[in-house]
Amino acid sequence: MSVDRVEEARGGDEEQAVGTQATAAAARYYSVAPGVRLNVRSGPGTGYSIVRALTEGAQVPIFCQTPGTTVSGYYGTSNIWDNIGNGQYVSDAYVYTGSDGYVASRCG
Repeated sequence: MSVDRVEEARGGDEEQAVGTQATAAAARYYSVAPGVRLNVRSGPGTGYSIVRALTEGAQVPIFCQTPGTTVSGYYGTSNIWDNIGNGQYVSDAYVYTGSDGYVASRCG
């Protein structure tokens, strides 16, 4: 899901569009590790292509989380990947969530 892509409500789709807007509005932002330029990948693992890189000091929303490639990073070792937008994932090992576990729902 992406914050910049909310579909307009039309007839029977009204309930779905409202739910999408509520989820986007409820996303909490988390800081990327200091001094890190973090790669954003197209899927939950290092084998997926890099779609962009986050600049130092970036903050990211976490819409959902999913298991993937295990990564050792600034905040330890984790196989959790954070979905920060449509087709955009970052390793949770580089995002300060205050937890070693899941802080958002699992991606479906």
